Formats: sequence, C-alpha cells, structure tokens
Amino acid sequence: MTSVFITGTGCITGSGSTPQSTLAAMYEGTADPSPFVRHRMDWGKEALVFAVDDALLEKASGRTEQYGLTARLGLGAAFQALEDAGISPADLKGKRVGVVMGTTVGCSMNHIVFYGEYRDPDIALPSMEHIRCVLRSNPAEAIARELAVVGPAQTVVTACASGTDAIGVGLQWIQSGMCDMVIAGGCDGLSRVTLNGFHSLMVMDSERSKPFDVDRKGLNLGEGSGVLVLESEQSVTQRKVTPKARLAGYATACDAYHLTAPHPQGRGLIRAMKQLFAHIECTPADISFVNVHGTGTKDNDNVEGYVMHELLPHVPFFSSKGATGHTLGAAGGIEAALCVHCLNQGRIPPTTGLTTPDPAIPASPVLEATNVTGTIALSTSLAFGGIASVLAVSHI
Repeated sequence: MTSVFITGTGCITGSGSTPQSTLAAMYEGTADPSPFVRHRMDWGKEALVFAVDDALLEKASGRTEQYGLTARLGLGAAFQALEDAGISPADLKGKRVGVVMGTTVGCSMNHIVFYGEYRDPDIALPSMEHIRCVLRSNPAEAIARELAVVGPAQTVVTACASGTDAIGVGLQWIQSGMCDMVIAGGCDGLSRVTLNGFHSLMVMDSERSKPFDVDRKGLNLGEGSGVLVLESEQSVTQRKVTPKARLAGYATACDAYHLTAPHPQGRGLIRAMKQLFAHIECTPADISFVNVHGTGTKDNDNVEGYVMHELLPHVPFFSSKGATGHTLGAAGGIEAALCVHCLNQGRIPPTTGLTTPDPAIPASPVLEATNVTGTIALSTSLAFGGIASVLAVSHI
C-alpha cells in the first residue's frame, strides 16, 4: 500500500490561531464562547459561538478581501500548513499538487445584503459584486488560484463530515498516483442563516456546550479551518523532510436512518470503523485515542458513547467541540490537525465543558489531561443524512 504522510498542519479556530494554541486553550481551560455580533439573530437573542477574531483572520489570510469568509479561513489554514511543512508557493511549481476542501454552506449565505437589495422596491438592481464574490469563493478553487497549482481541485460537501471526507479524498489521490502532494481539510464561516437553521432544529445550547454531560443541552456553533499537507513517500524523500505523521487510513459509511439523527446503535459509525480496522489491519490495542465528533447533543453523544463502549471499551477519547464549537464542514480538518499534535505529544486534553458524565452513556470521555500510548489515533465525524466517516493517523 502506498504510504501517505502528513508534513504540515494548519488550524484556525475561535480559541486559537494554530493547532498548538487551540490545544493550549483546551488544556488551560481558557476556551470560552462569546455572543455572536456579526449578524442579528431572528429569534431576538444572541447566540454563544466560537467566532474567529477579524484581526486574526486578516493576519492569517493576507490581502484576500475579494473572497468570502469561508474561503479566507481556508486560505489562512492552507498558508499556515504549507509554512509548517517548509513549503513556499514557489516550491509547488512543477509538482502535481491537488487541493480538496470540505465545507457546508461555504460563503454563499453571508451575503444577506444582496437579498435585501434584491427585495427592496427602491433599488432597481442589486449590486452584483456580492454574487461575483460567491462565484470566486469556492474554497478549493480559491486556494488553488492563490497558490497557482494546476492539479485537481475539489470542494466536498457532506455536511459535518465534509472536512474528514476531503482528507479521505486527498489520501486516495496520492495512493492512486494522481498527485504528489495534496492540500486537504475543511473550512466554514458562521452566518446568520446557519445560526437560524440550527436554532430551528432546537439543538443549540444557550450556555456553554457540555459534551457527554448529564446536563448537556446542545451545541455551540463555531467557525474556522483545519488543513493538512499530504505528501507521497517520493515527495517526502525528494524534499528530505521528516513527516509529522502518516495518514494511515479512511473509511466512510451511511446508516440511511434519518435526515438529521444517527442510528441509535450507531450502525453507520460501527460499519465505518470496522471497515477502517480491516483495511489498515489494526486491533483495539493499537489505538492510542479517539477524537470523537462529540457535539453535545443528546443523540450524538448517546450514539458515540455506545459505539466506543462496543468497539473500543478501554481506549481514551475526548471531544474538542466544547473548546472550538461545532465548526460544521471545518470540524474534520480541525480535529485531524489536533490529532496529529496529540499523537506526537502522547497526551490528550480534557473534554471542555464536561463536568458530570451522563450515567446513561456507557462510555465517557476523559475529564482531565491524559497521557496515552498506542500508535494510531482516530478522528470520527457524524453528519446529516446518516454519514459517518473516520480517519486514522499513525506514528511514522
């Protein structure tokens, strides 16, 4: 099997500008949601979210104002990941470089001004600059354009598994020999439409989210991006670099149970994890830890706790969403980047927001920073439509 290596990571969240600073906020307990002030909410109450500071976004993505928020977040994490890998844009010339990014609504929902102008009887024609911004802000295309790479560019939209699935696609591009290098991950910006939509589903907590807690009431939304630089063994050898980790495998499945809820016994997630274990030929003893989806909703946490109890009963796990919010299409990319650093440190952070584990859930995440052993880390993602996807990251 062709080996695929991770040589760079980039991560921007509402709690940190890098994977390291985001993890530090989790270890130190300093990650806190704030009221969302960018747009007015239709239900007349401010939502608690993990939003990225405007100054941080401008610094991370450079002078890319022509792009929408989601694309700019993706660009920021991509630039960071390339720098972390020791790669300049000039180094990409002549290489077969692909870009694959996951997102949900992308940037298209941020242009409420356009819709207001369109419906305003006093405005003959709305400004088309909003639409032009949408059309040039496909995240994968924006990154490929800014880096002047000419390999495959694809944006994956599989709801909250988008970032994980995008990294899985990048893995397959290298294994198939299509690319020497792939910039892969996820990005999503918050918008009024997204917040109103999740509010209508009645799954948002009006206070800090508490994944797996007996008093959990739902999720806090967040925004951000997470990107990995994936390289073939030949590319790593030619560049004479030491990879951070190996992307050992990927699997996805669908339980086809419900439009927005996972199967109560986690059939999709169990199927995906078993497929992954068979493909990479690992046993539960090889698993160091799992960064679970862990949204803080009743259904999600019940299902993941059941699956962990059934398949990996003695493996420690944690949820990072109590410290980053649920970043939707960006979540898989962010959590994969965090997994790389946790695996190399041999340590995982506590689950932010969790105080009293729900006794009805058969397995609970760690409550404090925990040292881990084993050679493989897993990152799981659940999504609307019954999708369940899993990534495996291993030591070199």
